[in-house]
Amino acid sequence: MIKKINKYWNWKGFNAIEIVQTNDFGNVIFTTDTGEYWRICPEEVSCEKVAESKSEFDKLLINPEFVEDWEMTNLVEIAKSGLGELMENQKYCLKIPAVIGGEYEKSNIGKISFTELISFTGDLGFQISELKDGQKIELNITNLE
Repeated sequence: MIKKINKYWNWKGFNAIEIVQTNDFGNVIFTTDTGEYWRICPEEVSCEKVAESKSEFDKLLINPEFVEDWEMTNLVEIAKSGLGELMENQKYCLKIPAVIGGEYEKSNIGKISFTELISFTGDLGFQISELKDGQKIELNITNLE
């Protein structure tokens, strides 16, 4: 998975070296070769630095807002009730990511392979990274792997 993160998300300017945590919606927290902690949030098609160091990351883990956002409990329950449990290497996802108009609702939740989710959202993120809010786009989706 580190290879996929580096292939599809390294346009953000990092070199991922270790996955620290993942959740049922394919969010990934990983460390970089500089000791930073980053989070991929596929439903928002985003990848942001969340901590500069292990001690800073440890503080995040006791922040109730961060923990609630990370666990996504309500959304996971909606997904499980409609789609059942995840199989190996599978994650829940928003069929249409929120950043391009998808809603956080049952009808927009599906299952996808974890590797495909990371590949697709990284590629999409790169394609839309320079767009202004509200700018019209034409999506071009190809089989990424």
